[in-house]
Amino acid sequence: MNQLTHFNDEGRAHMVDVSAKEVTARTAVAVSSIEVNHMIYDQIINQSNRKGDVLAVAQVAGIMAAKDTSRIIPMCHPLALSGINISFSWETDEKYILHIECTVKTKGLTGVEMEALTGASVTALTIYDMTKAVDKGMIIGPTYLIHKSGGKSGDFSR
Repeated sequence: MNQLTHFNDEGRAHMVDVSAKEVTARTAVAVSSIEVNHMIYDQIINQSNRKGDVLAVAQVAGIMAAKDTSRIIPMCHPLALSGINISFSWETDEKYILHIECTVKTKGLTGVEMEALTGASVTALTIYDMTKAVDKGMIIGPTYLIHKSGGKSGDFSR
């Protein structure tokens, strides 16, 4: 597993051939977050942002991004995803932090980690885009993989 696989015999980038792999059920869960100020928090929970329902738009953007991951990450394989779920939870103790969780599933030859990470990332970026008129000082991240299952490399849990 220590050898990079995205290079051909000439040392040039290529998309890995996964045709010899077995089709298995694969799941990946990734998270991201965005820290906002109190005004943005109020707009989001009260759905009063003039651009619309921030979480609904961000959720759709995250789903669309997960489906299109192979179009923006050069060596990702196009996958037929069987399910994508994006959920939200607030942390409001000392700061206003929206936690984003993206779960992606498929039955295929390769995993869906990149799709889950892309979905979580674009969800956070969309929230930023829809609320940046109020405050451009929002902080996105960290973004990371929580869990993945299926495939030759087995399960991973952070």
